[in-house]
Amino acid sequence: MASSNLSHRQTHNLLLISKLLSLRDTASPLTLVLDSLEQPATPLIHEYIRRAKLSKVHVTLIAFETLKPFEGVDAFIRARRKTPAEIAKEVGAAYQPTSNSPLRRRLILIDSINPLLRSKKADAQFHLPTFLGSFITPLGPPPTKIETSLVVTFHQDVPNPHHVMPYAPSPLSMLSYLATTVIKLHSFSHILAQKAARDRSLAAPVFGLEEEQDGVLLGRLDKASGNGSTEGVVLEMEHRRKSGRGVLEWYVLPPASRYSPQHVKEVVILLDDHPLYRPPVNTDFNMENEEPESTFELRLTERQRRDREGVVLPYFDAQQGDGPGEGGRILYDMGEEDDFDEEEDEI
Repeated sequence: MASSNLSHRQTHNLLLISKLLSLRDTASPLTLVLDSLEQPATPLIHEYIRRAKLSKVHVTLIAFETLKPFEGVDAFIRARRKTPAEIAKEVGAAYQPTSNSPLRRRLILIDSINPLLRSKKADAQFHLPTFLGSFITPLGPPPTKIETSLVVTFHQDVPNPHHVMPYAPSPLSMLSYLATTVIKLHSFSHILAQKAARDRSLAAPVFGLEEEQDGVLLGRLDKASGNGSTEGVVLEMEHRRKSGRGVLEWYVLPPASRYSPQHVKEVVILLDDHPLYRPPVNTDFNMENEEPESTFELRLTERQRRDREGVVLPYFDAQQGDGPGEGGRILYDMGEEDDFDEEEDEI
């Protein structure tokens, strides 16, 4: 029963990540991607664009850090030194469906939300939820509304801006609250190193800025290649359903060099199913038939087993109450050497 439940959970979570990355049924209107210096979000962004082109989804990239548009991007908007209102206006004008062409789903990517949070172009009345909501549900008549998915990247290593209002939540807390899916990226080599330490009951190593060493920005990176390499990105996903119940799972996204851009089958696998994270177990080795080695025989013969089962232990008579023990009552006859004590007898 437990194995069937585990198999059902794995299948369901694989279908879920495929649905989220392929933007089917607008499963996640707002996806928050948390990256770092150790593992940038570029591989995941390229995977979003690749799947969007296979599904004929219009891709708009709002670039705060990207200098050149990625391959497959339909609209490239440079957002540096622009106000939030100007950015929203350009995004709305980037795709205007006509009556002759069918409506296409839309994917809007923000390569980094950190510059906008620290921008001096944003006035004091700037409201982050309203700004992001204008992309998902733009103002306009109902016929022009398009199914839109928004993917926002947040750099965890960039210091947070100073809050004007001391009781206001931090930008990361606000984004985490608004997002329907949160994907945190990890380096695969770091995950393997931490697991190896835990398996040996050692403290998990830290990398990069977490090492708190002067001059260290990036930790150890594995540059191995081949089938047994540690290339790839680990996705720590938290998806929130409409019911409020969350789904937590870890995945591995292989490098893009291992499959073609027109690859249709799912390439993401569960972290637990990766051979480097959980090596396969030899099923030919039967643990039940294994017995400890000894200098004498530990097993019983059939005759010895029958004799052992035929032995009647003494406490069975006491439980039945038919023997001299009268159901377990203690019988004691005083002898000559016994000293009668009235006080003890009263007790």
